[in-house]
Amino acid sequence: MLRPPRIWISSATPKAGERVRVRAQVDHRMETGLRTDDGGKTILRNITNRFEATLAGQRLFLWSPEISVAQDPYIEFVFVAGKSGTLNMVWTDDAGKTQSAAREVLVAG
Repeated sequence: MLRPPRIWISSATPKAGERVRVRAQVDHRMETGLRTDDGGKTILRNITNRFEATLAGQRLFLWSPEISVAQDPYIEFVFVAGKSGTLNMVWTDDAGKTQSAAREVLVAG
């Protein structure tokens, strides 16, 4: 069983206009398609190929990593607090599987 994504937010209650830093990491093997198993058969590529972060339905960040990204990819991004809502983050891999995490952000003032 994979662990849920690990999330850290610099402030869940920022003031309007404040910069908020988000750090997130997801468990994923990140098979590049370049390795073989013990029998010499190629292990199919299966990487996290998309990460999207939204706040109250508005896209904050979209990332499309490639095969050079390490196992258990870590992402860090910053946004300016404008309105309250749910910060949703979704990781999608080549197999179509998704992992997600959500945190509430309450903007003051």
